[in-house]
Amino acid sequence: MADEIAELLRELIVATRILTNQKVLDAFGHVSVRHPRDPQRYFIPRHRPPELAEIPDVIEMTLDSEPVRPTQFRLYSERVIHGEIFKARPEVNAVCHHHAHAVLPYAISGREIVPVFHLAAVIGRVPFWDQRDEFGDTNMLVQKPEEGAALARALGPHWMVLMRRHGATVAGASLRELTFRTVFGCENACLQSQAMALGHVDHLSPGEIKLSAAHSVRPPSTNRAWDYWVRQVEKAGLMPAKVRAKPKAAKPRNTKRRR
Repeated sequence: MADEIAELLRELIVATRILTNQKVLDAFGHVSVRHPRDPQRYFIPRHRPPELAEIPDVIEMTLDSEPVRPTQFRLYSERVIHGEIFKARPEVNAVCHHHAHAVLPYAISGREIVPVFHLAAVIGRVPFWDQRDEFGDTNMLVQKPEEGAALARALGPHWMVLMRRHGATVAGASLRELTFRTVFGCENACLQSQAMALGHVDHLSPGEIKLSAAHSVRPPSTNRAWDYWVRQVEKAGLMPAKVRAKPKAAKPRNTKRRR
């Protein structure tokens, strides 16, 4: 059990470093993962730039986005995004909230993001959520449980939601699937913008989206992409430090003198 959690927390930090290296996360944004043995809890790093997050920074949360144990660490103010999506979607096990520049023109303009190449089929239909519709003028942060719940409703059964004038939130059945969807969702936005500049966007059909997405979320695909991105993180010198296992206590020596 302890080894399973330790490996999951390391993968959480690696996913964060991958999304930083892929220019999805910058000083802001965050990634979370559901507890593998207790679906009423999740893990998320403490408040700090994603690239600097380490395994000891990870906090265990309830789905009300409160720490399971008291902590001196400052927490992300928008952690309710994660807790409320985990509440609403039992099949979701990982969440990323980001403000990648690739998707911001769509969040600002209201232009829909559509899958335009096969690897991005995993984003499916991307709905919009406008915080102003329900809450009027705010500081644009999703800090209240009712705001997080409204975002989760807008996400609905989908896997990515655009937040008007703010950014995007992405969900996944696993950290590796989430990373795959988040990276290719941003690459899709870039390619769609380039195609729009040329005057025509030819997007995938519903059937192509269904078949391509089913192929891409299989472990052979997500693991292949994960291994590639891990190598890029290694080359960039961004891999998190490994937490060494505690050494076993030495057996007491027999100090009695032999006769």
